Amino acid sequence: MTTSPDSFTTHGVDGVRIVADRLGDPLAPAVVFLHGGGQTRRSWGRAASAVAERGWQAVTVDFRGHGESDWSTDGDYRVTTFAGDVLEVLRDLPPRPVLVGASLGGFTAMLLAGELAPATVGAVVLVDIVPNMDPSGASRIHNFMYDRMASGFDSLDQVADAIQEYNPHRPRPTDLDGLRTNLRRRDGRWYWHWDPKFIDGTSALPPIEVTEVDRMYAAVDAILRNGVPMLLVRGQMSDLVTKERADEFIARFPDIDFVDVGGAGHMVAGDRNDCFADAVVEFLARHGEAR
Repeated sequence: MTTSPDSFTTHGVDGVRIVADRLGDPLAPAVVFLHGGGQTRRSWGRAASAVAERGWQAVTVDFRGHGESDWSTDGDYRVTTFAGDVLEVLRDLPPRPVLVGASLGGFTAMLLAGELAPATVGAVVLVDIVPNMDPSGASRIHNFMYDRMASGFDSLDQVADAIQEYNPHRPRPTDLDGLRTNLRRRDGRWYWHWDPKFIDGTSALPPIEVTEVDRMYAAVDAILRNGVPMLLVRGQMSDLVTKERADEFIARFPDIDFVDVGGAGHMVAGDRNDCFADAVVEFLARHGEAR
């Protein structure tokens, strides 16, 4: 198994260049990690390593408009377009991969496996996302992403301060170099890596599907009816998937496995990667083709 990821590119919908990393044997069954809005494929580093160490290939993808993938020239950031991009990545992988999607990545996994290509996916892991997410938690995330988007930051210390204010239960990083993967430097200032059109309301085709609760419920129902196993991993301190909303989701879909991760908020993999990775690996062992 490789000790560092191999990067590769795929052309998604309308030829947009999509960048991804691979850890592990390219012929092994695949687990494809889809990040949340405003994140990058780097968010999954430790979890991807844990999966690859157990004989899978771990593939982490930068959504269009994020990380090193191209921005959409026409502002197409619909969830169905993200799903179409991911489907192009899947064409070069062994059949029926597992999708692990956090937040926006979870919505993308729902529509890919439930609408766009129902026979393509072998299992789905939703990371702190359900169709009926709490609007106040969603607004808090949006406000964090929007704030300082245009003005940027003087230093990495300012970035760390902003993240600490948003996520006070996570220890402030001592090594600030790790923040560079989420930022771009222009004219002496640091800016978030994503296309501003994705978050500032100017996109011609925004990800409106995240508000279509009934459509997302229908997608989950279709996934389960096709016999695809699912897991919901929630952060116990999440303000996006509250306990009540998680309970409602599991009551509606009792066949879905559920893990509640203590000490974690919405960014479960970053807050408690050990527990998160264990939950995913155990789910794969029960339902996948692990080596």
